[in-house]
Amino acid sequence: MWATNCTLCRGKVALVLEHSAHMPLPLSPPPLHPVPAVLAVVIRAAQVLLVQRANPPDAGFWGFPGGKVDFGETLLAAAARELREETGVTALAERVFAAVDAYDLAEDGTVRQHFVLIAVLCRWQQGEPVAADDALDARWVDLDQIEDQADLSLDVASVARQAARLG
Repeated sequence: MWATNCTLCRGKVALVLEHSAHMPLPLSPPPLHPVPAVLAVVIRAAQVLLVQRANPPDAGFWGFPGGKVDFGETLLAAAARELREETGVTALAERVFAAVDAYDLAEDGTVRQHFVLIAVLCRWQQGEPVAADDALDARWVDLDQIEDQADLSLDVASVARQAARLG
């Protein structure tokens, strides 16, 4: 562990810790730029795969499996990985076809985080959805009844219809 001398008492302190007489370090603010994330949009027959989100933005709402892109990871690889992690479903990520904004808002309406969600069309290969990772639930939803789905995240129905027309 790295250590240094405290600027007040000259005692040894770890860089990740501070002397008890000091004020606590401020928490890092959220990034002041959008965070790229992917949506794995899987159409099978006349159904689309949706998950109930466990984390912000849209915790509790239904949307596509997905998440943040890891450093050095392609969008297609990120979509296939997130799909597998959240549902256990395997699919071939084919192409990017849409992007939408998502905001995590504080109670006072200020933006805590801004995500750019990049929709990737995925062709189902195998597996039935089982909620895992940060998904509370996962299931196939009939495309002709998607608007009837309670607690649907913004733009999910239109992105699902767009994917169905492409694939």
